[in-house]
Amino acid sequence: MPNPISIIPVPVSCVATGGAAFALTARTAVVAPADAALQFAAAETARLLGVAVADRAPAGGNAVTLTIDPAVTAALGAEGYRLTVTAQAVTIAGGGAAGVFHGVQSLRQLLPPDLERFGWRADGGRVTVPAVAIEDRPRFGWRGAMLDVSRHFSPVAEVKKFIDLLALHKFSVFHWHLVDDQGWRVEIKQYPKLTEVGAWRPATLRQLHETGDDGVPHGGFYTQAELREVVAYAAARAITVVPEIELPGHSSAALASYPDLGCTDAPGYNPQVQTGWGIFPETYAPKPATLQFLDDVLGEILDIFPSPFIHIGGDEAMKTQWEASPSTCAFMAANGLKDGHELQSWFVRRTERFLAARGRRLVGWDEIQEGGLAPGATMMAWRDVKWAVEAARHGHDVVIAPTSHTYFDYTEGSGEEEGVPIGAQNTLAKVYGFEPIPAELEPEHHARVLGAQGQLWRERIYSLPVIERRGFPRLTALSEVVWSPKEKRDYADFQRRLPWLLARLDRLGVNYRRPRPGE
Repeated sequence: MPNPISIIPVPVSCVATGGAAFALTARTAVVAPADAALQFAAAETARLLGVAVADRAPAGGNAVTLTIDPAVTAALGAEGYRLTVTAQAVTIAGGGAAGVFHGVQSLRQLLPPDLERFGWRADGGRVTVPAVAIEDRPRFGWRGAMLDVSRHFSPVAEVKKFIDLLALHKFSVFHWHLVDDQGWRVEIKQYPKLTEVGAWRPATLRQLHETGDDGVPHGGFYTQAELREVVAYAAARAITVVPEIELPGHSSAALASYPDLGCTDAPGYNPQVQTGWGIFPETYAPKPATLQFLDDVLGEILDIFPSPFIHIGGDEAMKTQWEASPSTCAFMAANGLKDGHELQSWFVRRTERFLAARGRRLVGWDEIQEGGLAPGATMMAWRDVKWAVEAARHGHDVVIAPTSHTYFDYTEGSGEEEGVPIGAQNTLAKVYGFEPIPAELEPEHHARVLGAQGQLWRERIYSLPVIERRGFPRLTALSEVVWSPKEKRDYADFQRRLPWLLARLDRLGVNYRRPRPGE
């Protein structure tokens, strides 16, 4: 029985040509030019197929050829590709190395799921690829997924598995939420207490909305060598790692490590690594030692992460300690800042200038517009897309990430199935129906929408199996939203194609949530 043509995200064009299928054998070779940019894609293709990489096709054909084609670059961009399958050959021509890698993922989905385990010997050695001609490119450049490792830590191996799943779905951005009130996860050599103190909490709140904790210490952090390892791992898979280093709020873990950086003269100031969830009053104080600290931290971050974008959070910064601190009030008065909102904007603008001077771009949650949006800032809208609309109209790039459709810590099934809920129910069908470009945004501003991303906040996501269950297949649906042309999206057709991909996730050992009948 021939393999179905069931690719997710659905390509721009996929035509079954009606010719004979390509048959994998022990003599099949993967052929790629001696180009360092393609060596990883070639090695991954060979690993998937269970064959070897060769300098040339075997006599009589039967090769999978990878190449970068300037004509594809011109027509489809660096992430676009053309995949052609005939009885004699499989050819993937990409607009760049990323395009070739995406083409490999489409080839992968044309193959039986058992290939993930058994190579060409799957199905008794009778593995074929249907004859097709595919032309494809992404709709958006920012196709992201955010993983929070502050609330619950994931070791490097788990992060890599998550990145592998993003690569299968042609995501382009791994947004790594590395610091928050409950833990600081990145080694900063100039400030060792950030990981000696800030990476550890004595216990964790038992359940959302409940009192008491579990009494179990929790923590962990990544060395700079491990961070660079993950960055390289993602880059090989056409994914950019965007780190998030929170400021000026969500700073409890940092201030527990270095208390003098906060509002020490505010009544009740007593920073600690938080064991529970919510919003906490600890914020960085606008004084020289703190500003030097932030510059030093960001300097090391820039050295580790080559991403054009650096995420600074900027959300939920409480103003109470600033307003109760005589020294901070004096600073605001001296600098013409009328309230805490304008002080927050001052922090964001200062950070935006710091990053811009080093060739990087600031991105932050939509609160960064409070008190005035920094000139070069990119906004990630989570509370309401109206903030993205306003920002785009004023010349700012935006990423759409609303709670309504892209928060995958929000429950999907019934209360009986999923326990204490957080947020509104966010079903697979609802995610698939999400449209990143707001209806009220004028066409002349559409290019300001860089894309969208899904969020996995981890107050109640304790482990990799829960990450996978919350993330998939909702991230699968989102991948089609951000990659495929709007007019190609059809939920009934997506449901038809989904079982083929879920069978692959089974072989990969992914603990996804199986959709219920009617969902």
